[in-house]
Parts: sequence; C-alpha cells; structure tokens
Amino acid sequence: MGADREGGARRMPGRAVVAYAASGVVLLAGCASMPDDGDLRGVESTPRQDIQVRVFAMPPRENAQPSEIVQGFLEALTSDDPTYATARQYLTGEARQTWKPDVSTMVLLDGPGTEADPSGGRADGDDFSFTLTGTMVAAVDAQQAYTPASGRYSQPVHLTKNRKTGQWRIDGLPQGVVMGKSDFERNYMSVNKYYFASNSADAGTGQPTGVADPVYVRERVDPMTEMVRSLLQGPTSWLRPVVRSSFPTGTALDKGVTSLTPDDQNKLTVPLNDKAARVGHTQCTEMAAQLLYTLHNLTPAVDEVELRAGGARLCSLDEESAVAVAARGSASHPDYLYFIDGKHRLVRIPGGSGDTPKAEPVPGPLGEEVKQLRAAAVSRDEHTAAGVSVDGKALYVGSLVSGSSLGEPVLRSTGKTETDRLTTPSWDARGDLWVADRNPVAPRLLLLEQGAGVPLEVRAPALTGRIRDVRVAADGVRIALVVEEKDGKESLLIGRIERDEKDGERPVVSVLELRSATPELEEVTTMAWAGDSRLVVVGREQGGVQQMRYVEVDGSVPEGPTPAAVTGVKEIAASEDERLPLAAYSEDGIVRLPSGAQWQKVVKDGSAPVYPG
Repeated sequence: MGADREGGARRMPGRAVVAYAASGVVLLAGCASMPDDGDLRGVESTPRQDIQVRVFAMPPRENAQPSEIVQGFLEALTSDDPTYATARQYLTGEARQTWKPDVSTMVLLDGPGTEADPSGGRADGDDFSFTLTGTMVAAVDAQQAYTPASGRYSQPVHLTKNRKTGQWRIDGLPQGVVMGKSDFERNYMSVNKYYFASNSADAGTGQPTGVADPVYVRERVDPMTEMVRSLLQGPTSWLRPVVRSSFPTGTALDKGVTSLTPDDQNKLTVPLNDKAARVGHTQCTEMAAQLLYTLHNLTPAVDEVELRAGGARLCSLDEESAVAVAARGSASHPDYLYFIDGKHRLVRIPGGSGDTPKAEPVPGPLGEEVKQLRAAAVSRDEHTAAGVSVDGKALYVGSLVSGSSLGEPVLRSTGKTETDRLTTPSWDARGDLWVADRNPVAPRLLLLEQGAGVPLEVRAPALTGRIRDVRVAADGVRIALVVEEKDGKESLLIGRIERDEKDGERPVVSVLELRSATPELEEVTTMAWAGDSRLVVVGREQGGVQQMRYVEVDGSVPEGPTPAAVTGVKEIAASEDERLPLAAYSEDGIVRLPSGAQWQKVVKDGSAPVYPG
C-alpha cells in the first residue's frame, strides 16, 4: 500500500498531518488547508518539545475511481482516527454496519498490494473487484494479542457504484484491519497488562505475583483508557488458565466514562460500575496494583490510582505502596551476578556496581573446590544454589552459608556424552528447581520441589525436540526452552506452566501451548529473561551471522535499541530488573554491558554467568 514504500519515503494520499504539543493541538504550517492532489506537503517544525505527529485520513474524493477508493480506504486504516469514521465513508451503508475493524489487525511485510480482478466487473459498469495481497508478518486478534504469521495474504474487496449518486463505494471486504509493517510499528505499541499467578507461585511470601500479559494498542488513540478497558476485560486466552484478576467479573468503567486522564499530581481516578462497589480493602488495593503496573510505562505518568464505584471512593494506592501489595519480577533487585571461575567454583560480583570489582567465591560448599562445576543457578532469594558437575552427570544443591556442607547429588544423568547430560538448572519463584536431562535414550524435563526429593517429570505433550536450555520466568507461570528439532533447527519456545495440585498428593506439572518467540531464527545459542515479558536472545538467521536481540514472549520485537554486539557469545545472563547490566560469556571471558556504556571485561577465565533465577 502507499504508506509502505521502498527507501522509507512515505506518500500519504488523502491524509492530513497534525502535531500535538503539550499545551494542546497545533496545525502545522502547510496543513491548514487539506491537500486535494494526494501529495504530502512540506511542514515547518515548531520549537516546542514533546511534539507528537498525528495522521488523519481524508474522505473519498468526488467521482473517485475504484482503485482510488480502495487505496484511500487502506490509507484511512493507518490513520489515527479513533473509530475509523473516515474509513467507513469509503463503504456502502450496509458494509459500514457489518464491518468490524476491532476483530483483528493483519500485518503485512510491505503493506497490502491491490490486484484488479478481471472477473469481478468493469470500472465502466456498476461493480468492480480487487484482491488484497501481501506477505503476512503477524496478526493481532480481538483480545489485542500478537501472534507471528507467515505465508501469503489474499482477500477480496468488492466495489459497487451507487446508481443515484454515481459514486463508487466498497460493499464487500474482509473483517478487521490490514496494514504494512512500518505503519503497524508507527500506529501500535506493545504494553503489558498485569494479572496475578493463580497457582501461588510466590509460596511463602504472602503476596500475589504479578504476571505480564503483553497486548498491542494504538499508540495515539487514548492508550491509557484503552489499557484500562483491556485490563478489565480479562487476560488473553493463552495466559488465562494460570492467572486471576482481582477485579470482580463484569467490572467495567462506569457508564458515561469515555476517557481517563491523570491530574496534575499524576493521580488517576478510575470510576467503575457497580460490580466493584462491594469489594474489601485488600481486594481493592490488589485491583489498584494491577492498574498501576499496567499503566507504569505509559505517558503521561501515573503515580497513584484511586478507584471509585457507586459514587464512593473505594481505595487509593501509590507506586511505593504497590510493592507491598504484589510482587513483580522487574521490581526485584538481585544483589549479585554469579559465574563459574577458572577453578570451576561458583563466584559472584555485586550486580549493580559501576566499577568492575574482583570476584569472590560464594559462601558455602559450591564456592569451595569441593566439586568442580560447569554451570549453576542461584535461588531468587539468593540463599541457595544448584550446581552441575563439570562432566554434566550430577546436580548438587547447597546453601550459600559459610560452613554448610554439600550432600549427595539430587539428580544424576546417564547420558553417554557431556552434551547428552544435564542442562543449566533454573529456580522458580516458589523455590522449586527445574532442569532438563538431555539423555537421548530418555530425555526429560524435571522439577525438584524446593530443590530436593524425588524429581517430578514435567509433562510437555507438544514438545517434539530435545531441550537444550531451560529458564523459568520470575512469575512462575511461564518457561522459556531452547529446543533442538529433529531437522537440526533450534527454537526458542515459551510454554505455560500448569499445576494440578491435590491435597496429600504430589502435583502434576505440565508445560502447555508451546509457541515460538523467534520464528525467524535457525539457531539459538543462548537466552535469558530480561523483563516481565521480554527475553534477550543470541542466535542466527538462516545464512546470517550471530546477533543479539530482545524479543517479547509473544514473538514480537520490542521498540528501542538492541544490545551492542560482542564477539563469540556462548552464554548470556540478564535480570528481570532492566536496570542491571547484561552479562555474557564470550571469546573475551566474562563481560558485561552497563546501561549507556560499552561491553566491559570482568574476568578472562570464567563461564556460565547467571543472575538469580
């Protein structure tokens, strides 16, 4: 389509460009009168800060031909019109009633092309047909959930000429919205809405654990109100089985509330309907925490939320108090970065230090030369660690307390080679330990409750390859797996952790609905969680070179810069607390990347860096 063209030039027929300043609306010079020749006119910049360009579509031109009608309609889909009112002007009256733009957004690589259908009528007659074509990149569904897509897109569009007015209009079209990738990136943004783990993943803390549910909303069409509505409507289908919301079923914005804006103290008042009128104080503060976490990264900032229902104030909560109400992975701040040194001991350095301090062995047996290690994982409270022996055969668990002893291995692998044995383990928020045994005779994903006892074999019915790497999210309900497929391709898969727990019985634990977070990568070298819904991945596309990038759990690529390149990365470490530097094991040894700086060498002789988790 016209808005997605080679070379980055964007020609927008039938569009008006408007800039919004902090103090209100400003029509830029050259746009006060709308263009009638379809060209984007030059505009003068304004010296004010925080200017946000808005794009609005123009209605169909008198006596426009079918191709112009279709093109104008497609352009209107990419505008910042909240209700697509202008796009509807390109439709017949009946089509306006039946077209539902909010059911989906189809994203195409270069935008939809239009091919005239010779069998669909003639422009000098009363009807005409086109086919919209393109290469699919992704789809956003009615719940605003993003899913990568591939293959060819082909959908018919039919036009008819009104016999009374002589004007062409679209009377047959696909449901939803279609646009090119660059227009999608300009129009939409990814935002996390938050629910709580329903399986008590935070056992022992007394706090619910926040779980990020990423969705895409239109960036310049009141995203704050849209995110509140989306949160109240409930979690996306993929996440729903393992989370809960503290909002009572049926809770919505009060009748007549069309827009929400914080006051000059960054306090947002949210009027709710009567479904929320009788909630208690504890439940209300959990509801407010969900809202605060959801609105955390939006502009303008929200520092406090007040909930109201039935004309009465229910509760209020600020950001500082929200931390005491609900836990969130990105709000935790690990004390140390850990790695294996040249003597095969577990050592550590302060996690957020600006300088490069000297590494010191951890307290306890894993920091001594009692057992030589090749990999380790540290519990999220940093009280316990698990280490894999240098040959990969044995898994040990020990306390990070001086003077404690190391018992027998909690798990052994009988794989014939080092690469056929135990992976690096991972701790979840409950204090349970996850690890995969890569023995090709009996490959298994295993869970040791509290890092001890007889391992539980985790069910993963959709898993077709062999697990090479395991990382559990801080929320305890999602797991990232690097899987080697039978064709040699490596995939980063995200699964949902479900637990069937019955009194007096051991739980049945399953990893379900695995989905790819990096469908374009052929090789995944290493990965780590780097936020509530974000991972950092090192891998390679087919025929490409090694690269490092951030990815979202839904398979989309977040906005913002990618990490600086570093040579020969073999392992990566990141924290859900995005303020802490990335760390890697590369050709230069252990290196780390502080914010706003270049990669710095920590130690030449070291491997397997990890943050707690």
